[in-house]
Parts: sequence; C-alpha cells; structure tokens
Amino acid sequence: MSLLTRLFRSPDPPEERSVSIADPAALSLFGVTPSLAGVSVSDRTAMGLSAVYRCVSLISGSIASLPLRTVVTQPDGTTQRTTSWLDDPAGPHGVTAFEWVEFLMVSLLLHGNAYFLKVFGGAGQLLALQPLPPQCVGVEVRNGRKLYRVQLESGQSRQLTDAEIVHIPGISLDGVCGVSPITIAKNSLGAAIASERSAARLFSNGLLSSAIVTPEDTLSEEEAAAVKDALSRKIAGEAHAGDVSVINRKLKITPWSVNPADAQFLESRAFAVDEVSRWFGIPPHLLGQTEKQTSFGAGLSEQNRGYAKYTLEPWTRRVEARLTRLLPANRKAEFDFRSLVSPDPETEIRLLIDQVASGLLSLDEARAILNRKPLEKGGHR
Repeated sequence: MSLLTRLFRSPDPPEERSVSIADPAALSLFGVTPSLAGVSVSDRTAMGLSAVYRCVSLISGSIASLPLRTVVTQPDGTTQRTTSWLDDPAGPHGVTAFEWVEFLMVSLLLHGNAYFLKVFGGAGQLLALQPLPPQCVGVEVRNGRKLYRVQLESGQSRQLTDAEIVHIPGISLDGVCGVSPITIAKNSLGAAIASERSAARLFSNGLLSSAIVTPEDTLSEEEAAAVKDALSRKIAGEAHAGDVSVINRKLKITPWSVNPADAQFLESRAFAVDEVSRWFGIPPHLLGQTEKQTSFGAGLSEQNRGYAKYTLEPWTRRVEARLTRLLPANRKAEFDFRSLVSPDPETEIRLLIDQVASGLLSLDEARAILNRKPLEKGGHR
C-alpha cells in the first residue's frame, strides 16, 4: 500500500474516477486532433525522441547536480548557509535529494506543473515533500483558492488544499496552472515523431518500400491478394534486404516512392533537432549538432555561463521562490551555481590571489572558497 493510500484511506465508498487536466488523453476524449501530423503526442512518445530525452535529462540533471541549500540572512545583510529539511527534501525514507529535484524538473519540463504532498511531524512542523505524479492531480479554483483533486492507487480521489499540497507551476496562461511544453509543442514534436516512424517503416520494409505491381496476365481479386502476400513475405522486410527472391509470376514491379534526398528526409530530421533545442532552450551543440555554432560565447566556461543564465536560472528562480515560502522568516532556498560556472582551476587561483592582494578577500576567506581550512595562527602566509 502506497504512502498516499495509507494517508487518505477512508471508509467512504469509492468516488467516480476523473481525468486529470494534465493527462494528454483528455484531449482525445473530446476529439481534439493531437497534432497537425496526425500523431498522438504525450510525455512518453515525446521522450522517445532522442532530442527531447536529451533536453529533459540535461536540464533536470544539471539542476539536480547543483547543491540545494538553505541560507539565512544576517543582520549585516550577508547570508550564511544553515540546515533545514531541504537537505533531505523527501525525508529519510523517500527518494534522494538528487532524484527529488530531478523529478521536480521533469514534471515541469513535460507537464508544466510539479506537485508535492506535505509531510508533517508530530508538532506540526514540515518534515518533507512527497512527490506526486502530475497526471494524478487536477486543479480547480473556488472562491479564489486552489483545490487539488488527487487520485490514489485504489481508484479513490481526495480533495486537498494549499495547506497540504505544494504546487510549482511553469509558464502559465491563466495564473493557476502551468502550460505543458509538450502540449504547446505538439505540432513540432508530432512532425518529428512522424518522421521517426516513417524512417522505421522505410527500413522495416526493406527492398520493397512502396511499389506498383503490374501482372502480364489477368488476376482475380483472390489471386492478386495472394501475389501481394507472396511479395510481402519474400521481398519486404529487413530480413530480406539484399536477398534474391524468385516469384513464379510474370510481374512488372515499378517502385513508387520518393527517395530520402528528394523528400529532404535527412534535412527534416536535423531540423526537428533544431526545433526541439529551441523549445527547451538548449544550444544545438549540446544535442550533438557539432556543426552548429553556439552564440553563448567561446570557450567551455563562457558556454556554461550562457547555458546557466538563459536556460537553467529561470527554472531555478521559479523553484527557489516557491520553496522559500515554506521556510521560516529570513531564510531562503537557493541553488549554488558555483560548481557550474566557476572558471578553470588556474584562472580561479589567479583571481583569488589578485583579490587577496587588493584586500577584497582575506587569506582565510580565499582558502574557504577553495574548501581548505584556515591557516593556523602564526602559520606561513
């Protein structure tokens, strides 16, 4: 029995199961065309595209790799790190801190919303946030307040409020829920998925991708069906690619297909990668498009700074603002970007030496930045 089932178990009869507004299947129920390419686009089909998977895993993994810290503001205006439940946000029996942040970002990147169940201690203090699948949560507004309908494994659903649920929305059009990037980008992703399926069919059909068969003698419908079946079994399919086939009929086979060059097949697949990189804000060179030149700057350090500033920081600021509301006064949540944007060791040491020489830093402060202990009193300086 899951945590949610144990928490919300009640003797009431099961309620009628509803469909979450975040579920892409809800569109199909109302006859909405999934995409202009006629392909159904969901989080799973979108993740089947290598570019989408790479973008989602790169952004979520990069942010999950950043230390999530709680800092307290001192009377002099400086901040200092302190401990809080954010050091282990899911609790000792939940997922790890890395997995917690990664799940949060995947929910935002695919569904546009992230939901967590608040776990309280005996004294009413917040202990952890339990991740909730976005597909299992529906949101409505009554009297200016959000109400969350959470569906459980048992088929029951419970209505919760902001006192029990933490909702982190992405880009929103109504100020209530975030917009799913997959839903917004369904036409671009649908075209890319259709291109992948066309490629799969092209290779799976082997020698005979598409053709017109003209017999020299007249065939009945049954005989024509038998000829087609024989051709499909003997010629079509990757198992028969390059094989020699013998057909006991006088047939004229005319290929009826557009070659990949004429269809701009390779160009369209490369363009799909560019489209995905634009949707997620990832420079093409991070998706394996090495012939593309990045405008983030020259050098790995400058590229990391541009990636952190224009792609990662808007996401982390959104998350920090929501988590800070759950902390006591004068405390805030923040992601530490230093490991991502720090220069190479030689440059960093040279900058620290210059700052110590100019009086901006003391020697012990410079050593602390390098994660080294202060010098003993009277030691070599």
